[in-house]
Amino acid sequence: MPQVPTTTRSTWPARAPRLVATDLDGTLLDPHGTVSSRTADALRDAEDAGIEVVFVTARPPRWLADLAPHVAGHGVAICANGAAVVEVATGRVLAEHGMSAALVGELAASLRAVLGEVHLAVERTEGFAAERGFVDVHRVPPGSPVARRIEDVLTDSTLKLLVRTAADQGESHSATVQTAIGTAAIAVDSGAVGLGEISALDVTKANALARWAEQRGLRADDVWACGDAPNDLPMLAWAGESFAVANAYDEVRARARHACPANADDGVAHVLEHATALARARAARA
Repeated sequence: MPQVPTTTRSTWPARAPRLVATDLDGTLLDPHGTVSSRTADALRDAEDAGIEVVFVTARPPRWLADLAPHVAGHGVAICANGAAVVEVATGRVLAEHGMSAALVGELAASLRAVLGEVHLAVERTEGFAAERGFVDVHRVPPGSPVARRIEDVLTDSTLKLLVRTAADQGESHSATVQTAIGTAAIAVDSGAVGLGEISALDVTKANALARWAEQRGLRADDVWACGDAPNDLPMLAWAGESFAVANAYDEVRARARHACPANADDGVAHVLEHATALARARAARA
């Protein structure tokens, strides 16, 4: 079993968190996209020790059902880069901060005008919808609406507008998308190759997590956060303590306060185990 070097662990926080917020893909989940047995145990132990763990992910609501056994007593996750709070077991959306059909239409027009040939899709509370020509590396649910233009399948609220371009933009894809839409919305990079993800201006993982914490009477210094990709940076900056997995983007590793092992080596489990040990020691002193 890989161990955290003593020199690394000695720099980790000495005060237990009340909440641990963690990204999923590339962070909590292993490279196969599953919860390892060690991580599952660490999640249960953290909850038993009184530490709440919340998943904060770019995943849309439809991608969360398999994680229901691992969600703590609250039963929810913050998803779509902060655009929705979802009851994982049922898929019921408890809160959402989506974009209007009018705004998405304006964004689509800007993208076409600046970037030329683009292929668009949307994640909505009702599910996925796309333009013909949009290629998704994940399985698209049967019956998902497909149209010539994304404007033809919009609903009142879009959680994320997804953008692929005809030309390969490489690592600059999200920056290129942001330039095309200006200040009308936020384009983020969640680590998906060649995919730009657009959210409403005030929608970030950090803002959603801050609301979640405030509802529970928690402050930023009560929270530890774990991540790997650029869209995690606002959350890592907001939390009192931040951890980057070893496989994280260089920028994320540079800006996080602490480092932990890679997702392939149960990095977040190490963090949770450390937090649980601190919480149990605190309880024993009480």
